Amino acid sequence: MSVRGLASVARVGGVATCAVMGLLTAGGLQSVLAIDVKISAEEAQKALEAGRAPMEKANIPEDVKKVLQQASMVTRVGADPEKDPCGASAILRTKRYRLEAFGRQEAAESKKRKMDVRMPEEFIKKVVDMPNMEIEVQLCGDDEYFAEGALIELQQGSKRIKPIDIGKAERGRKNEGSGPTYRSRFTALFAYETFDPTAASVFVVNLQDGKEARIAADFSKVK
Repeated sequence: MSVRGLASVARVGGVATCAVMGLLTAGGLQSVLAIDVKISAEEAQKALEAGRAPMEKANIPEDVKKVLQQASMVTRVGADPEKDPCGASAILRTKRYRLEAFGRQEAAESKKRKMDVRMPEEFIKKVVDMPNMEIEVQLCGDDEYFAEGALIELQQGSKRIKPIDIGKAERGRKNEGSGPTYRSRFTALFAYETFDPTAASVFVVNLQDGKEARIAADFSKVK
């Protein structure tokens, strides 16, 4: 498929691949020993295939849902939403996360168009060259605006790492389960060059009401 044709499938730029990733609520990583800051062209293709393969086998909506649910757990740190729906957690949108999500989208579009659809090389290169890791923080509170103005930092031992940007928190949505009334989420960007991609870490979220949420994230176990 031509680059022009694929331009209608995905956009990469500005805040990286958020426009494309908005179509997918979660992503996945290959089995690695730490977050990969540098990815070769060959590794990028393997990541695309790792995302594409399970989606190609998913032929009914239920199977597609299972693929996405499984992928969402691979890069999530903190609470398991299946066991603790209101526990604080975060999805790490690493380079492999985004490449595998691309692969799933390639498979979905290929089925839809009944032809092989592949991302243009320039889109893939932009992901490989990304200087920052985006995280999406999810947590609950008692007010629908509880997450507004939230601050976050990454702690690795005595090192305190500030994000280069924090996105505006979503207005809280009603929580159907037990616990606090509302759930919200927001994103933050951390420069790869500022943190150790192999270290045991903690994301510390400070809310405007003085409450604190801590999300353990052992990067050496991220898969």
